[in-house]
Amino acid sequence: MIIDCHTHIFPDEVRKNRETFCQRDRAFSSVYTNPKARLVGAEDLIASMDESGIEQSVICGFPWGEPELCALHNQYLFDSASRYPHRLIVFILLLYSDPEWSAKELEQGIKNGAEGVGEIALYDREMTVRDIEVMKPVFKEMEKRRIPILLHTNEHLGHSYPGKGTTPLEIFYQFALTFPSLPILLAHWGGGFPFYELMPEVAKAMKNVYYDTAASPFLYSKKIYGVAKEVVGVEKIIFGSDYPLVRPSRYFQELEESGLSKEDQKKILGLNFLKLLRSK
Repeated sequence: MIIDCHTHIFPDEVRKNRETFCQRDRAFSSVYTNPKARLVGAEDLIASMDESGIEQSVICGFPWGEPELCALHNQYLFDSASRYPHRLIVFILLLYSDPEWSAKELEQGIKNGAEGVGEIALYDREMTVRDIEVMKPVFKEMEKRRIPILLHTNEHLGHSYPGKGTTPLEIFYQFALTFPSLPILLAHWGGGFPFYELMPEVAKAMKNVYYDTAASPFLYSKKIYGVAKEVVGVEKIIFGSDYPLVRPSRYFQELEESGLSKEDQKKILGLNFLKLLRSK
């Protein structure tokens, strides 16, 4: 079974009125002002999954700056999952600037069948220790119930691109230290974080941290699969495509050429994520 742990779909009103939502949300504008940045719906995702042989996908929204927009997007995720109940897994949006709303949205979301939270990202500013402190009651509740969270991370070197955040990796380390039992999935190979797990104290702190492969073909050579396996273990690597940014077939080809065994590839493509969900 192939499971994609990281995809994005958007409600009809957002796809049809891109410019309006760009004007309303600065972070959204920073990523999607360019009309070439694709916005897709659930049906587009399902068609891609069928073509690629993907059994299930985690569907995420966009980390809007207003609770109304987050709620709108979360509702679309649930509506989509209700149409494709055996194919789509909902990760809901929460809002750093509104912990009270987030606590209520989390509770309602779990009742509605959400399996996790994410992708949480701050594109227009850095995430800070204060953000973590403000949201601490919400994340502690997630930790208690072992509800996984998908966090946007990225490397700070290399080329610039829309959505390249500025939050230092130290903040994500602090996040993991603050919530040691919370299942954390760091997107985009954790922005290079796996390499710091060569430090014993970091590896210990990152016990419940996993890394997805989203956008890997744009960021790293295929050697990263073997290197990451050597450093953190193949069990901590989880396939995520960031669809529609990258076609799943590109990941499959890189995995085939990575030198990893078929058994390891199966773990990355689905088994590891299933274990993550079952740890709840």
